[in-house]
Amino acid sequence: MAKFVVLAALGVLFFRWITGRWPWQPKVSTRNQAVFRARRLLGVEARANRSDIIAAHKRLVAMVHPDKGGTNDQVHEANAARDLLLDELPKGVE
Repeated sequence: MAKFVVLAALGVLFFRWITGRWPWQPKVSTRNQAVFRARRLLGVEARANRSDIIAAHKRLVAMVHPDKGGTNDQVHEANAARDLLLDELPKGVE
């Protein structure tokens, strides 16, 4: 039994070394993480449509625009979030 535990522990450590994550951690792609951050930044849900995304983008840019005390980087980040979420929408659906 002790040999099995040691081998299992070594297997888990080897998996961590190879993949950079533990076996019980879900595999999340970089694109999915970016989409999640974009949704959180704009404050829209996963089922948001084109008009929801554009309206949320306009609200955010109105707050972070350099004329309102924001920065160009914040505006660029909002634009990138909008573009990413619009690209994620199914084609041909408004």
